[in-house]
Amino acid sequence: MEIYLIRHTTPLVEKGICYGQTDLDITESFESEAAAIQERLPNTIEQVFSSPLQRCAKLAKQLFPEHPISLHPTLMELNCGEWEMQHWDAIPKPEIQPWMDDFINVVVPGGESYQQLHDRVVAQFQDIVQTGQTAAIVGHGGVLRSVLAHITGIDLKESFSAFQLHYGAVVKIITTEQGFEHELLHNI
Repeated sequence: MEIYLIRHTTPLVEKGICYGQTDLDITESFESEAAAIQERLPNTIEQVFSSPLQRCAKLAKQLFPEHPISLHPTLMELNCGEWEMQHWDAIPKPEIQPWMDDFINVVVPGGESYQQLHDRVVAQFQDIVQTGQTAAIVGHGGVLRSVLAHITGIDLKESFSAFQLHYGAVVKIITTEQGFEHELLHNI
């Protein structure tokens, strides 16, 4: 069985903005980014799962027009709570520093911790694996890193440096008798 992790294309937002679960649209480069992703995908995908946020749902519909898209809030990006749509530099240092020191466990005010995101994503990933069907998951950077940390045993704190996934990244996961193997297919 194969599972393809696909990160959404470039979102329509200014650089440096904390946007987590804000429902952003995509940029004008969407068509070309989606075409590059499409080239890396097989025609054997049986089911498609996506974050309901439009930057993922639009990509899922573009890549898999013949498939029903199963939208799951569990595949949404980190809930950045009170920080949503703030410039990272504008968040007061006393407020952001505890999170910067331990973003795995510290909960964003009004949002969630990376551990909470990881737990919900891994539970959803395990449900998808249980189907035994070749699948695509269209999600966000934090979602893809959580899955990859889970299957490789890499510490969550190291997942950002271990898995540098750009917009439009595609990762192929293969299930084996020993567990999982992964291969980066696209990452411009």
